[in-house]
Amino acid sequence: MPGVLEDIKVLDLSRVVAGPTCAMILGDLGADIIKVERPGSGDEVRHWGPPYAGTESVYYLGLNRNKRSLSLNFKSPAGKQVLRRMAREVDVIIENFKTGDLERAGLGYEDLSRENPALIYCSISGYGRTGPDKNKPGYDFAIQGRGGYMSITGQPDGPPTKVGLPVIDVLAALNAAVGVFSALRVREATGRGQLVDVSLLDAEVSALVNQGSNWLMGGMVPQRWGNANPNVVPYQTFRSMDGWFNVAVGNNDQFARLCDAIGAPLLAEDPRYATNDLRIQNRDALVAALTEKFRTRPTAEWLQILSQAKVPTDPIQSIDQVFSDPQILAREMLVTMPHPTLGEVRMAGNAIKLSDNPVSYRRHPPLLGEHTEEVLGEFGHTKEEIRVLRSEGVI
Repeated sequence: MPGVLEDIKVLDLSRVVAGPTCAMILGDLGADIIKVERPGSGDEVRHWGPPYAGTESVYYLGLNRNKRSLSLNFKSPAGKQVLRRMAREVDVIIENFKTGDLERAGLGYEDLSRENPALIYCSISGYGRTGPDKNKPGYDFAIQGRGGYMSITGQPDGPPTKVGLPVIDVLAALNAAVGVFSALRVREATGRGQLVDVSLLDAEVSALVNQGSNWLMGGMVPQRWGNANPNVVPYQTFRSMDGWFNVAVGNNDQFARLCDAIGAPLLAEDPRYATNDLRIQNRDALVAALTEKFRTRPTAEWLQILSQAKVPTDPIQSIDQVFSDPQILAREMLVTMPHPTLGEVRMAGNAIKLSDNPVSYRRHPPLLGEHTEEVLGEFGHTKEEIRVLRSEGVI
């Protein structure tokens, strides 16, 4: 089956995480992604290790499948002309330079859209293209603090804590991909492209969900709750005889089933716990009673008992356990691809499941400059022109 974006050509000028992740999503959905990298060094994530697989960082490998790599110094006059020539023919450009950098080089949206009015130009930055901090460089970790996540993550009596992966980069990548899809949809009707402006900080704030509403509408400044939930009880991690597991009770019926399943039906009948509001008011007493009960059996037994009672529960798995989980394997969330120097690479799969146009894994994460001559030839460069560009260090 053809990919939904198989007729879309993308120039990916981005580096690190957010931009490359956005481009990979588009590539999984069929787009032709041309990853433009600096000659000699390439995307800096290629060097973010250990661990490495051969000479490539595994960080890089996990973010860059379904792309072709073009090495090009587009800061040089000749390289700039090569890029402008390509920009006239592609559908989408993705970039995550500091705001203003490409504009000063004559490669901003206004410059390139004059020659290609159908161009969709996706700009991903730390703080966006407007506002007092628009020129400030931004990385996921710093912005996790700025947008509130670290104030609500960690134990109540512990320090502010970051999420254990670059979640803000991923949120920005997802928003950017949605923005590109939206712009493509509009272009179908109007024939015109547009600028897609996504910032890491905006992506973080937009995903504050209940914690944002707790302040905006409830007047309550959210605090760190560890693995508990400020709005629902019991909804947290519990310790068993031999480990830990999560219980997520979302309504009164589930609470009653939980109490019956663990052999404590009187808890469900206790007026202090009759509703979620009351369970929040009496959180400490309820959690203490459940904690005492859960310490009497091992985790595996509780998972089986609660699952049979249709109470939402799951184990706390390490990453190696995640990628051997039967459900995750059944959903094809472990992908293996052949690679020219490593034999094969293993990556997390794409979460989008389309019945008629499924995602595909067509290209290994490219070696630096692996497709330079191929790509330049497709954009009309002769072998002699390519030879000259290489001799001048442009590619």
